[in-house]
Amino acid sequence: MSEPDIVVVASGQGPVVELPAARAVVAADGGLDRAAALGLAVDVVVGDLDSVSPEALGRAEAGGTRVVRHPAAKDATDLELALDEAVALGARSVLVVASAEGRLDHLLALLALLTADRYAGMQVDALVGDAAVHVVRSERTLRGTPGELLTLLPLGGEAAGVRTSGLEYPLAGETLAPGSTRGVSNVFTAPTARVTVASGVLLAIRPNGAGAAR
Repeated sequence: MSEPDIVVVASGQGPVVELPAARAVVAADGGLDRAAALGLAVDVVVGDLDSVSPEALGRAEAGGTRVVRHPAAKDATDLELALDEAVALGARSVLVVASAEGRLDHLLALLALLTADRYAGMQVDALVGDAAVHVVRSERTLRGTPGELLTLLPLGGEAAGVRTSGLEYPLAGETLAPGSTRGVSNVFTAPTARVTVASGVLLAIRPNGAGAAR
């Protein structure tokens, strides 16, 4: 995974991983506590601040972290607001550090959010629990280990003209439709795999890829 321009840290628990360097770190509410556990200095914390610990918030404010407060009654999750902040900061690429634990609706909303059209101008990757997730628009080259699993899932509609190389089960201009498992459990045969899509958006998921964030 290439070095991101901005790291966005969501709240929740997850493995402690070594993260690539970034120009700035944005925490989504309780992600401020998660960032501290990962040894990250946060530049901006965003949200209604209902899940961050008072101690972490106090230390951040004393250290000069910018705090962007939102009302509890809002139309977006804290993570969405944090991603919008990354856009406002001019991010070209973003790495989201999130949790796979907790509410299923939050997890599904997170995965859908990563593929939102308004983030199409930046490369989006995420560490979600033990998994590494990559948004594929047009084309991506993904690093992996031979034998490692890679799943391709279409989001927001069908993904047409999908082609792959470096995988055990190649796709040659095929269409992956929502509700199909055609792209599940492919396998790296080389240190890199290339995925291209003529139209639509794919999530490329490495189920055990978080430990190889760098």
